[in-house]
Amino acid sequence: MENVSNVVKLESIKSLQSTIHKLENALSKMTQTGANTSLVKKRLRAIYIGLAVLEHVWNQAPNHYPQEDLADARYVITGLFPSIKNSYTKSKDGSPQRTLLERRIKSLELAVQAIDDLFTK
Repeated sequence: MENVSNVVKLESIKSLQSTIHKLENALSKMTQTGANTSLVKKRLRAIYIGLAVLEHVWNQAPNHYPQEDLADARYVITGLFPSIKNSYTKSKDGSPQRTLLERRIKSLELAVQAIDDLFTK
């Protein structure tokens, strides 16, 4: 894993926690309306795993996810990049939305890198 500053670590953890919160809210609303929730559930689980892996690498928190779950999470997270990057290119320089997306991209890239590092150990 690349050398990451404490500021980037903190921003990444907060970004993933924010993403989890948004996905949980979306899941709750979709459940109430009877919408199909399988995609949101997959994404939510992947972000949970990404956050857990970063906390494992940076804070020595336990990692209780098997390799198969890590591989699934990596696949789902990498599948998010095109839409996030598309939103990023449409956002205005200096806008809060752009900052949020920059942090989200960085945190997800670090989560993928941490998962990859676990596979090589």
